Amino acid sequence: MKSDIRVAAPPPKPLMVFDSDCNFCTLWIRRWQQMTGDAVDYLPSQDESIAAQFPEIPRERFETAVQLFETEGTVYSGAEAVFRTLAKNPKWRWFLHTYQKIPAFAKITERAYGFVAGHRTFFSRLTRWFWGRHVERPDYFLTRCFFLRTLGLIYLVAFVSLWTQISGLIGHDGILPADQFMSVVQQQCDAQGIGAERFHLLPTLCWFDSSDGFLVFQCAAGTALAILLIIGVAPVPCLALLWLLYLSLATVGHDFLGFQWDNLLLEAGFLAIFFAPLQWLPRMSREPPPSRTVLWLLRLVLFKLIFSSGCVKLLSGDPNWRNLTALTFHYQTQPLPTWIGWYASQLPPGFQRFSCAAMFAIELGAPLLIFAPRRIRFFGGAAIAFLQILILLTGNYTFFNFLTMALCLLLLDDFELQKLLPRKWSGFLSINHPPSTNKLRWPRPITIPLAVVILAVSLFQMISMFGMRSNLLTPAAELDGWLMPLRAVNSYGLFAVMTTERREIIVEGSDDGTNWLAYEFKYKPGDASRHPGFIEPFQPRLDWQMWFAALGNARQNPWFENFCGRLLQGSPAVLALLEKNPFPAGRHG
Repeated sequence: MKSDIRVAAPPPKPLMVFDSDCNFCTLWIRRWQQMTGDAVDYLPSQDESIAAQFPEIPRERFETAVQLFETEGTVYSGAEAVFRTLAKNPKWRWFLHTYQKIPAFAKITERAYGFVAGHRTFFSRLTRWFWGRHVERPDYFLTRCFFLRTLGLIYLVAFVSLWTQISGLIGHDGILPADQFMSVVQQQCDAQGIGAERFHLLPTLCWFDSSDGFLVFQCAAGTALAILLIIGVAPVPCLALLWLLYLSLATVGHDFLGFQWDNLLLEAGFLAIFFAPLQWLPRMSREPPPSRTVLWLLRLVLFKLIFSSGCVKLLSGDPNWRNLTALTFHYQTQPLPTWIGWYASQLPPGFQRFSCAAMFAIELGAPLLIFAPRRIRFFGGAAIAFLQILILLTGNYTFFNFLTMALCLLLLDDFELQKLLPRKWSGFLSINHPPSTNKLRWPRPITIPLAVVILAVSLFQMISMFGMRSNLLTPAAELDGWLMPLRAVNSYGLFAVMTTERREIIVEGSDDGTNWLAYEFKYKPGDASRHPGFIEPFQPRLDWQMWFAALGNARQNPWFENFCGRLLQGSPAVLALLEKNPFPAGRHG
């Protein structure tokens, strides 16, 4: 509010005076300093120069509210002083406009200010609980650095893992040959007069070459680019090419590259392109600041993934989830359990129900904390990461858990990450010096439309999960359909229905029609004398598909007939996916 007093010696620049004995004031003054920059000076009322320069202001006024001294001598206090101070930054001028135009808002904010000022100790503690020691707007240079390099490691694992299997999965002599598939699709497109649109409907580089050599080249190129990303060389081109290559292989990989973590990697990898710095060589002191818009889009991916996973379990109507007994089956019926999973399955039913309830609390509650103040957000991220650690200890879910935890890194800020680094690294990373902001960065005309599209499609997907429909969502539905081949915005939801019994397909062959021998797989449960082990983050994609095939029938899994045909032919590429061939050379079943 405006004071009736005018000072005779106004400051040369707007000056805010605050009570430095008030911890709450001191914390938030640091945030306001950051928001206003050099436009406003800040001094504690305990400074000896204050009483001498402004004798017109009684001492008790400084103890009850902040005082803003304008250059023409006018003095403001309370909420209006705060709004006028923030208005020195054009981005926050709307606060003052609202205060001046809407009397009700002015009255409410002044009363709120008075209430907070009268309970400073409580609100000081509340601030510490919610924000910790830092209420300033944090930086995310370290956050981006760690996330992009972790993403590079995950891309590296994904491409190397696929490289070792791709010939047997989709090579010329593999289970679902990519060259045959592309030949058929090209003939259909030519027959239906589909031109350039075919590259959108089926986004793959295999339009140009679908040979085994080119499939292997794509894996090798992805491996090399992932290493460059880890080093920090040309992150934007590397991320763009990594996304394109993985999308290309996922498109022709059919069932073998259609898992939710493949989609998650593509969605996170696509957004990471716009999160990365536009530079060629790694040097944090010269990096432009990361886009906060894209940061929140990446956090939205984590929210969708975890929250949807909790929702689909309840929305499916599966009684095992609703009565909290699902985990009594999960450890035994999951695709590729670990030996720790065996011990987890022996835990008493009461503990299994408690574990299930805790899982729901994390999947449905922790994602909401992503949007809370920083300390609460850290707690939500820690809860999600803790759940992922438990999952990866009891089951082999490839790089999925690691990618989810990489997304949890985005909930931290540089204040927090600096605590984890040795002090000697600070100078090397130049994290104690403000980076140059005159470098190229992603412009808002790109990031804002990107955010609008992703938010619209994500909202449509979340609403559709609850079975809701509206004509207002038609544009978003059309966008969702257009983006679907690109896998840039995806819906998630793992284990909606719990499998309560374990079925295993045993593949046997015979060379005389009488004696039958089993084809042993490398990783999926088979030989009862072999205990389960840890193979994550590697994904044996054939072993995973065998688990899904056991839940259905041959018509639902046409690839399985091709698999059996390749075994009869003795395809070396397919046999390499197995632990051993029970038939010597020339004696295939």
